Amino acid sequence: MLHTIAAIVVEDFTPFELGVVCEVFGVDRTAEGGPSFDFRVCGECPGEPLRCDQGFALVPAVGLAGLVDADLVVVPAAAVRGDYPPAVIDALRDASGRGTTLLSVCSGAYLLGAAGLLDGRRCTTHWRYVEDFRRRFPRADLDPDVLFVDDGSIVTSAGTAAGIDACLHLVRREIGSAAANLIARRMVVAPHREGGQRQFVERPVPDTADISLRPVLDGILDDLTVEHTTAELARRAHMSTRTLLRRFTAETGTTPHRWLTLQRIRHAQQLLEDTTLDVEQIARATGMGTGPLLRHHFRRIVGVTPKEYRATFATRTAVPAHRTPSNSAGISAYSGLSPGVGVLHR
Repeated sequence: MLHTIAAIVVEDFTPFELGVVCEVFGVDRTAEGGPSFDFRVCGECPGEPLRCDQGFALVPAVGLAGLVDADLVVVPAAAVRGDYPPAVIDALRDASGRGTTLLSVCSGAYLLGAAGLLDGRRCTTHWRYVEDFRRRFPRADLDPDVLFVDDGSIVTSAGTAAGIDACLHLVRREIGSAAANLIARRMVVAPHREGGQRQFVERPVPDTADISLRPVLDGILDDLTVEHTTAELARRAHMSTRTLLRRFTAETGTTPHRWLTLQRIRHAQQLLEDTTLDVEQIARATGMGTGPLLRHHFRRIVGVTPKEYRATFATRTAVPAHRTPSNSAGISAYSGLSPGVGVLHR
């Protein structure tokens, strides 16, 4: 369970990545039913300013002792350099030794690598650092094609937006989809993106970026039990089929069929968490049709069976089967952007 979160900041930190962590864990959303976090920003020397890479300074109020009772220690991005403060590296090792969950954002993975915490473990960082990272930490099992890697007690993420993905993933993993969806809705971001870094490497911005498919995506989410042909979606978007496919891939990172499958699985996760519906009922409610088909896609995408997922994530206040929640509850038109994270926590 996540309650106490400590972000550790070093000299030449990157403010946006720190801001991502502050936005997810540092904003009080309890009045809206959101989770309650005890969030703190820590530095090696409390009260002393730390420069960021954009010309201003931050003064952490809490020292490294703030990591001791944390459930999660987050390492935001910082400038890549030859070495890092020994006291910070030791504090990260100590936190790991206590069983604390660690999360790095972008180049924050370098500090985990310097602490020896990524040796023999799957991890990721921003694609532009891949070659350098592999040279410096050859024992780390680096995957450069994913948004984040959940390796149990250590979660590493790629660039800035992937830090949001990883933070929300941890909220979902430890607290549940409802909490992650609430935070994402406030941030106006996708509660869950399926995608990898490869699509972002040297890829030009599409020249039709001002044409959003959001109304079409919202229409699909209104009723996930309905099948939609590409031709029908093109008509609704007032585009040719070819243009629709190009725009759909540019805006969501995947095909209409795969995107719809992902939304159905996400809704199945919500129903497994929040209701007592059986697998056949959930298959019908999500448009998957049959239990075996739902089980096949669920295991392929989530990595576990529906039964195993429910055993781990079901809430204590599950809604009885005759009170099925609407499939639109808590789902964003952009939940499930981009194809195949390909990362499952162990």
